[in-house]
Amino acid sequence: MDRSVPGRLTVRAAGVDVATYVHDGDFAAVESRKPYLHPLRTLAGAVVTGFRPNDHRWHKGLQMTATDVSGQNLWGGGTYVHGRGYVPLDNVGSMRHEGFEALEVSGDEVVVAERLTWRSAADEEWAQERRRWRFHGVDTERGLWVLDFATEVRNARGEALELGSPTTNGRPDAGYTGLFWRGPRGWRGGAVTAPGVAGEAAMGTSGPWLAFSGEHDEVDGRGTLLFLAGSSSAPVPLRWFVRSEPFAAVAPSFAFSEVVRLEPGEVLSLRHRVVVGDGAWDREQVEARAAEFAL
Repeated sequence: MDRSVPGRLTVRAAGVDVATYVHDGDFAAVESRKPYLHPLRTLAGAVVTGFRPNDHRWHKGLQMTATDVSGQNLWGGGTYVHGRGYVPLDNVGSMRHEGFEALEVSGDEVVVAERLTWRSAADEEWAQERRRWRFHGVDTERGLWVLDFATEVRNARGEALELGSPTTNGRPDAGYTGLFWRGPRGWRGGAVTAPGVAGEAAMGTSGPWLAFSGEHDEVDGRGTLLFLAGSSSAPVPLRWFVRSEPFAAVAPSFAFSEVVRLEPGEVLSLRHRVVVGDGAWDREQVEARAAEFAL
């Protein structure tokens, strides 16, 4: 693990910088300032995340997001208003890194634990988050490694928080919120595989896993990301937000089509896993690895 560059740390495995975590980035407030992982790389060194694409500048690799927090936008860009579409509002908040609780390297495993606060556009503290990343499972023979994400978000506002999405506000199939991955531009039109379905038919479904495969730019070859939905403490199921066109994106959404209400002091707990692999895995390979790495 390398922390030589201020505001970021880099995780190295099998001679490759497989992940860079930027916890103190410098960009426009309208993009909703928050930590992100970019670039993520396969063990062969291919980049499998996109960063600030021209269609959505607030898409940054892999990051924890919250689209609608009692009217505050901790996602970035415009806010969906039913009947008006996406509207620029003065409601874009942030997720601020407050400090690390642990930075541990043990054998072939790296654990990063941190404290963050969710803040309104007026810089009021609305929630406190304790987040944990675990980088592990490096397998050079099969060309894969594993990333675990776990978080606890506690309502610190003093009144209930309602967590939603554009879909809870009236836009169909736009339930993006939570741990959100934006793929590289070359992965547009990539293959989506999920239990019982393929392609964007997986949108809004609730299942234990979803895989996305694409072809790299710059270097030859393909890659696959296997997302394990994991768990949510909310009373509504995790549902997949997934797009292959017009861009590659996946999120196990905790509030896809139903609002999650957090009372003062109540905690939302989420746990997810991503397996980063070289090569385009077919359904048989995906199903076998989904069973192997199940949460």
